[in-house]
Amino acid sequence: MHTTIFEGKRVRLQSDRAVAVLFFSNPPSGTMDDLTEGELLEALDLIDAAAAVRVVILTGAQEGVFIRHYDVGVLERVGRKMAARGKTFDVSRPVPESPIHVAQRRIEQSERIFIAAINGVAMGGGCEMALACDLRIAQRGNYRIGLPEVNIGLLPGAGGTQRMARLLGQARALELILQGKTIEPDEAERIGLVGELCDGPVLAHALALAERLAAKHPRALAHVKRLVRGAWDRPLASGLAEERTLICELMTDARTIDAMTAMNQGRLRIETGE
Repeated sequence: MHTTIFEGKRVRLQSDRAVAVLFFSNPPSGTMDDLTEGELLEALDLIDAAAAVRVVILTGAQEGVFIRHYDVGVLERVGRKMAARGKTFDVSRPVPESPIHVAQRRIEQSERIFIAAINGVAMGGGCEMALACDLRIAQRGNYRIGLPEVNIGLLPGAGGTQRMARLLGQARALELILQGKTIEPDEAERIGLVGELCDGPVLAHALALAERLAAKHPRALAHVKRLVRGAWDRPLASGLAEERTLICELMTDARTIDAMTAMNQGRLRIETGE
């Protein structure tokens, strides 16, 4: 039974100890705005303080909507204010992180596993939130996923260019982002944008996956996430050195030793963990 531990205007957080579910909602539009960003950070603070939580699911509370996209009305108002003040920008003077960037960084750096349970339209900032998660499951349906910002003269500004390129490769990311192309869930699975499609409510499938992950050794999961997430940011030799160090750390762990013993005695199957 999941208990609500945070109820904001845009974000609701529920937890049953090992698994937390973070719901987004902003009816009727289903868009993300600055209030969503702030409440997301509040929810992440609560997750960080809950030692028992191992896996976090992000999903939409509105039927057919994960997060539609970032509220373009907000972006227009900010753009007009900056233009009126004569603001200019240069990549040699990077713009500081906004709350959405901080939240995504915290998700990626967290030892917990984050699952995007995509229950409907996920464009722009919604797609970018899914890309920041470790795993993505999508519900079959007639809705769109992608980064269409270039169609109104923008670009994906919450990690979309960087994370999609890392996930799909440079050529595929350019094909999608340059055209502002959005795709249906079946195509998203085919190209690897989502890892799994499901029939019926995606949250049920995500919860089942989360329970399986939560039953595994949390340090093993955290180490795998750290190694894979960092694989593109360091030389191969450095990553291999960290990998062989962390496997030795796990080999000396009491829980791991017990599991290896159970396997060697025929009481546990490595392919299922049962």
